[in-house]
This record gives sequence, structure tokens and C-alpha cells, in this order.
Amino acid sequence: MAVNLVNLEAVRKVYGTRTLLDGLSLGVNEGDRVGVVGRNGDGKTTLVRLLARVEEPDAGRVTHAGGLRLGMLSQGDSLDPSATVRHEVVGDRADHEWAGDAKIRDVLTGLFGGLDLPGFDQGLDTVIGPLSGGERRRIALAKLLIAEQDLIVLDEPTNHLDVEGIAWLAAHLRVRRCALVVVTHDRWFLDQVCTRMWDVQGGTVHEYDGGYSDYVFARAERARIAATEETKRQNLVRKELAWLRRGAPARTSKPRFRIEAANELIADVPPPRDTVELMRFANSRLGKTVFDLTDVTVQAGPRVLLEHLTWQLGPGDRIGLVGVNGAGKTSLFRVLAEAAASEGERQPAAGRVVVGRTVRLAYLSQEVAELDPTWRLLEAVEKVRQRVDLGRGRELTASQLCERFGFTRERQWTPVGDLSGGERRRLQLLRLLMDEPNVLLLDEPTNDLDIETLTQLEDLLDGWPGSLMVISHDRYFVERTTDRVFALLGDRSLRMLPRGIDEYLERRQAARQAAAPPAAPRRSGGDTRAAQKELARIERQLDKLSVRERELHASMAEHATDFAKVAELDAELRRITEQRDDLETTWLELAEG
Repeated sequence: MAVNLVNLEAVRKVYGTRTLLDGLSLGVNEGDRVGVVGRNGDGKTTLVRLLARVEEPDAGRVTHAGGLRLGMLSQGDSLDPSATVRHEVVGDRADHEWAGDAKIRDVLTGLFGGLDLPGFDQGLDTVIGPLSGGERRRIALAKLLIAEQDLIVLDEPTNHLDVEGIAWLAAHLRVRRCALVVVTHDRWFLDQVCTRMWDVQGGTVHEYDGGYSDYVFARAERARIAATEETKRQNLVRKELAWLRRGAPARTSKPRFRIEAANELIADVPPPRDTVELMRFANSRLGKTVFDLTDVTVQAGPRVLLEHLTWQLGPGDRIGLVGVNGAGKTSLFRVLAEAAASEGERQPAAGRVVVGRTVRLAYLSQEVAELDPTWRLLEAVEKVRQRVDLGRGRELTASQLCERFGFTRERQWTPVGDLSGGERRRLQLLRLLMDEPNVLLLDEPTNDLDIETLTQLEDLLDGWPGSLMVISHDRYFVERTTDRVFALLGDRSLRMLPRGIDEYLERRQAARQAAAPPAAPRRSGGDTRAAQKELARIERQLDKLSVRERELHASMAEHATDFAKVAELDAELRRITEQRDDLETTWLELAEG
């Protein structure tokens, strides 16, 4: 029988006049893998903070099993800004100690690309203070994963991770034996690691067995039972289920939902997009030319990111763009946006970009545009346009589109200055769509959006007749909204990947293996035993040197006023330090061999 690790009994939590959780009772057992979903603001983060006892409930109680080892990754971090990465992640362990730990090697390589942290100027000795929020978050995640835990609680762990990092984290968590509770809007990740789902809404939590695919099926089944035939036909959950069932097998983990029941439920649901009709409509809006690039060079300052690029974005194309950080994804978007804004006058460092005459470009950058904080939310949208034509006879008012994006009629009167980061991101996207563009460049559009809002956005894009390019680390969103995937692999070229993101991950793995130093010849059994004996001998010497170092430090403190004695002790300490460094180098060479 599974041991109960955490229990919530009749928990209530109120913020101001709003009740987020009311009379909630649930638990986490050994081996549970729980994904937490729900709209932004409905209490997902509050729930996991209560569960971890970071916050206290207003009523009810939260109990932990005795001796529970719980680690939590919050959306903020508690890292010491004056400390180094080494201090926070591996503590005061000597190099030979932590480098000999397979788990530490796996975490550092998976999150940072190598034991020497190649993305940091000073490697492990980099001071944390000046680092970006994304870098600090990876350090906090590494620190958490290296420790031994009975329960790991993660709040948006995929933020600031690229496609490779997310795939590594999913694989890492699948083989860990501890329990897991994770809040994330990354649906691919949920399907990879979770066996239960908690849907937070209306002050309570609805529980579902299985991963995200099973959760979609269960919601669709519940909606079928409750809805009229017309509502059933228009149900977005069923539309998403249809995509999951009909899509490539790689898009989900092995679904546990009933295949026959799922197929029956989606029998009358058409494909998400009528590609032929959308292409015809896009041609009528855009003509034959959208963007034609000939022998283009893309630079960021003096650094060349892409060169000799000849490529075309055509009418109705839906392109997902993936690649290593710093390879030039955002820089390529900026080149296209600048060319469109200047009607072809502003050109890249070399080569030429031809822009179609009818192109109306909307570019969602990673920066949230500043708006007058006194404007009401609806006012900010209506200043762009009162109504929007979504194509195929679909027209929405500004208020209706706001509702599609999760802004209730009451919320639409909120001043812009009072909106959260996620709400500002949604508003930015709304204003772009209200301008009726026929070309969309979306740079990380899923940042800060909850799953329901993402589903609404995907539904809008399904019927949107234009050309679309998406940069995103959200694999599910890329596969759901685009038809082809291109990659920037850091070799100054743009490559089409017929097999999509799976092919990208395979190419990256092959590149890492090719760049790795050749493996040393395998030792014979006798050589291996000799190496192990030598490693043990070195470790004993290192232990003795550590003891002597502590003695010397104590002696120096004792004779602090005797300068001659301190100088003598200091000289011996330097000799021991050099000897220890030599031994640690030898130990690492033997261990790697």
C-alpha cells in the first residue's frame, strides 16, 4: 500500500475578497506523478505552496509524513546573489567527489550542456548576482534535482528551458523514484511525466487519472454528457482530442484513454484546419509573394548568425522555427519585420529580402509593449479596431475576442496598469489579431498563457487565413499550429526537418556526440581493478590532506598574532593545496578513463 506523503484536509484560502480554494481535501502518495492545470489566477500556485507548507491555509490543515524530504522550485528563487554557482549547486564538495556522482553529472550536462557550464563565462565559479532570471532558474532547478527528495514540487519548471532542456527534464523525472507535483502549461511535458491530473477551478480541484491526453478525453466525455448536440459539435476540448487521436504518435505518450470511446466521440469532428481552403484564401489575400530571401546574411552586432540564406515564406505557410539559443531565430524575425515595416527599404547585412505588396505583418516579440496604464483593457483593444474579421465569415467584436482569451466582461474594465504579466501578454496578442494581419510572426507566444487560453488561441489560428511563423519551446503548440518545422542548428544555415522536432532532437544529440572527445580504449579487467585501487588510494590521501588543511586553519587562527608562525603555516597550506589539486586532476583522469 502506498504511503501518504502530504494530506490537505478541508483547506480554505482567501486573497482579499476572492476565495481561491474552499473546503479542499486531497493527498499525494508515494509514486504519484501529478500535473496541475487551470486558468491563470484560479489558484494553481497557491495550491502547491500550501501543499509544500510555504504558505498556511486560512482554514483546514496540511500534514506531512514524518521526515518528509520535500524540494520545491518556485517561480522566484532564494539563491544567494553573492555566491557562485559552485557553492549553490555542489556546495563545498571537492571536484573529485561531485564529478564522481553520476546524478550530478547528468543534471549539469542536461541543464547546462556540460560539467564546465559552457554558457557561463566563469563556469561553476560564476557569481550568481549578475545572471539573468532564466539562468538563475536553471541553477535553482539543478540544485533541487541533485538533492535526494521524497517529493518534488515544481511550479512552471519548463520556463526558460529550450526544447532539448525540456526533453531532458522529462526523461530525468520519468526515472526518478520520488513523487512529483508539477504546475505547467506545457502539455507535451504533462503527457510525458504525469499519471494523474488536478484541474483547479471554481475553488476546488477535479482529479483525473492519466496524463494530459487522458484529461482531454475525460473532459470531452463529460462535456458530451452535459451538452446539447450543437454545443457538443463546437466543443474545443473535442477538437483538441481529435487532433491528439489523429496526429503523429510522437505527439503524445502512450494514451491510457479508451481508444474506441475516443474515436466514437470525435467521429463528426472535422480536421482542425481545412488546409486547402485556407491556402486558397491566403493566396487571395496575399498574392504569390510574402517573403523571398536571396543570399541573405543575418547578424547580431558583429556576429554572423545566418549566411547565404535563400528561402521563401509563401502564402498560407505555417512554419515552426526551433533551434539552439543564440542561433538567430529572433534575429531572423527582426530582419523580416524590418523589411516589412520599411516596405523593403531596410535590408539585412548582405543579400536581399523581397516583401509582397499586400503583406500586413503582425510581430509578437518577447517584450511586452508598454501601454497607457490608465486605459481600460477593452479600451486598449478597441483603439486598434472595434470588430475583427477572422475569415470564412467569422466576425467578432473586441469584447467577444477578449472573452475568447479569458477576459470576462467584468475583467475587461480593469486598468491596464493592474494587469498581471500573463494578462499583459494576452492583451498584446489580442491587439495584434484585432489589426487583421495576413502574416503573423510569433516569438514565444505561449509565455505566461494558461492551457485554456492556449486552446482558444489554437482554435483562432486554425481558421486564420494567412502565413504564420512560430518560435516556441512549447513542442505541443508548435506541432498543433504549424505544418512544417525548420531548424537553426548553429551552423549558420536554415534546415527543413521532415520529421519535425523528433528529428531536431536526434540531430542535436548526434552533434553533441560528434563534438565529444573520443572515448578511451576499454580497460581489461586487470586494468580496471588497478584503476579502482588507485582511485581508492588517492581518495584516502585526499581525506588526509583535508584533515591537515583543517588543522592548519585552526593553528593559523590560534597563532594569529605570531606573523612568523602564520607565514610558516601558510607556506605549508599552499603546498597541501597544490598537492590536493594534482591528486584531484589525477582522480578525474582515472575516473573518466
